[in-house]
Amino acid sequence: MLRSIPLAEVSAHVGKELGVSNWTEITQERINAFAEATGDHHWMHVDIERATRERGGTIAHGLLIACLVPTLQGQFMEITDFAGGYSYGFDKLRFTQPVRAGQRVRLRQLLHSVGPKNAGTLVTIKCEMEIGDEARPALVADYLAFYRGA
Repeated sequence: MLRSIPLAEVSAHVGKELGVSNWTEITQERINAFAEATGDHHWMHVDIERATRERGGTIAHGLLIACLVPTLQGQFMEITDFAGGYSYGFDKLRFTQPVRAGQRVRLRQLLHSVGPKNAGTLVTIKCEMEIGDEARPALVADYLAFYRGA
């Protein structure tokens, strides 16, 4: 369920879980498309035979998993009532477990902080990209978003 939070009220949600996305399968086709888009054709991502022989299968690019954060967040939460906003980047981004082709991931987020920044508001959201049937997440990070008021 999509939850809309007006920018003026977002600080009331600090310390609270914002939501959890649906599971998304990381297919070999998605990995190959990311390799094409970025030029990163390392064998562990795209050479199925070698990766299977040497690593038990291909793995997704870590940055592919990171790029899913804003999209998956859009399944359960949006900040509204602002004049402009954009992704400000990541802090403390760590890839803690590889995602193999065919595995599923989902995003879990907690609102960490809200504060002023350059005549706007900087929102920091703690992220974990969970992997189906794995104890450790694929990614942990602080995702930053910047908003200008209405």
